[in-house]
Amino acid sequence: MNPLHVSFTEDQTRAAFRLSHPKGNIITADMVAAFTQALEPLVESVHLKLVTIEGSGADFSFGASIPEHAPGEIERVLPDMHALIYALLDFPVVTAAVVRGRCLGGGFELTLACDFIFAERNAVFGLPEIALGVFPPAASALLPARVGLSRATSAIVTGATQSADEWFRVGLIEQVSEPGAIAADIDRWFDRHLRGRSAAALRHTTTAARLALRRHVSEVLPELERLYLGELMATADAAEGIAAFLAKRAPRWTDR
Repeated sequence: MNPLHVSFTEDQTRAAFRLSHPKGNIITADMVAAFTQALEPLVESVHLKLVTIEGSGADFSFGASIPEHAPGEIERVLPDMHALIYALLDFPVVTAAVVRGRCLGGGFELTLACDFIFAERNAVFGLPEIALGVFPPAASALLPARVGLSRATSAIVTGATQSADEWFRVGLIEQVSEPGAIAADIDRWFDRHLRGRSAAALRHTTTAARLALRRHVSEVLPELERLYLGELMATADAAEGIAAFLAKRAPRWTDR
């Protein structure tokens, strides 16, 4: 099954990436590879003004594949996920996440690398990694820069889910739509803000608007990746959290 579907409008000004996984659009290594490969040729699409990213079905994404985050697998998977984050931040076209339903963990990280987030009112966002004995490296780099340290720390440390309206109030989400109206709302937003603009001007302006965030992430995320792979994954509790989730039991923490 293809983990990613890409479509274009007839005039080639818009592309839509749709995550596709049979349960919750889990972000697997195969999906990350397909996503990265699909972005590469679009760098040369001179008429492209907007790329939207959405999930198939009722939810954006339940997050990353837990089996792929087990010791022995995560060392291969995490650098590729971070390479996708860098690729999105380097991509010279406006990007927008379109969120329905649940947007969790690695799915939330993916939206944070987009220029804009649009969400239905019933969407919920969360970073539940702490319940598995780990933390979200990309979100730890991106979220403080986007909403401030206190708000980001609360989301990362507690793992609590929050509504689209809550994130809208702190400026993370561009627009909240009623269920079923989000596609039409994005069409109107595109017509109002991007359709009449020069694609060349938008490319340069998008690059300029992201410059500070790109520099921040390129400095901080490698350190977070080293912390995760070199120190966190050496703890007993990180391995226990993943094992407990896969065994569908409560974790038995040793605090080591």
